[in-house]
Amino acid sequence: MQTALFFLFALICEILGTLAGFGSSVIFVPLAEFFYSASLVLSLTSILHVFSNTSKVWLFWKHIDRRLFLLYGIPSLILTIIGAYLTGIYAFEYIEWGLAIFLIIFSMLFLLYPHLKLKASNTNAIISGGVAGFLAGFMGTGGAIRGMSLVAFDLGKSAFVGTSAAIDFGVDLSRMLIYFQNGFFETSYLVYIPLLFIASFLGSYLGKQLLHRISQESFKKLVLLLLLAIGIAMLVKLNSVS
Repeated sequence: MQTALFFLFALICEILGTLAGFGSSVIFVPLAEFFYSASLVLSLTSILHVFSNTSKVWLFWKHIDRRLFLLYGIPSLILTIIGAYLTGIYAFEYIEWGLAIFLIIFSMLFLLYPHLKLKASNTNAIISGGVAGFLAGFMGTGGAIRGMSLVAFDLGKSAFVGTSAAIDFGVDLSRMLIYFQNGFFETSYLVYIPLLFIASFLGSYLGKQLLHRISQESFKKLVLLLLLAIGIAMLVKLNSVS
């Protein structure tokens, strides 16, 4: 029953992330931490994203913008590795506090400024790529920050998806290997790996189909309100524990 519920949970997060436009990890990581250890959640999220981005890179290979891939990808990869290694040094309590605060700031920022985007410049690309990479490695989610910057380059849909997935692939593969090296993944959860594989492909497909029927902007507001509530709930939980 627990395995079936986990699959359903991962699938719903993948669908919601696709519909909202900022990826499943923003939803998956904070919700999963209510049920699993922070270390296990980091490793499971990285596996989910490796599968998801592999499919997108394969499907949109011809549309990847190589210049933006390098501008975002190199700083993202370097800072991801640093962030992932820091998870083995700092107590997970600090990571959870950081995630809760990030969710509240992120959701309120986009609720107040729904069309917010950074200026299309090489400097912003490098900085936002590095920040997104560090957050992904340290807290398990950060792609939404890079997406906020990447959208300013006015890429076509296929180029945006392909380029973002190509950057994410290196980020998620590197942090996944470091999490495994740090012993975050527990062998008793090996059965979850094929479930994450199915959830990533099926969730992306279903989310894409639903996009044609649902207004993305309206749905995005609902998800942002959900993230705000999750962030506040995490702070309340952490405060009660401390």
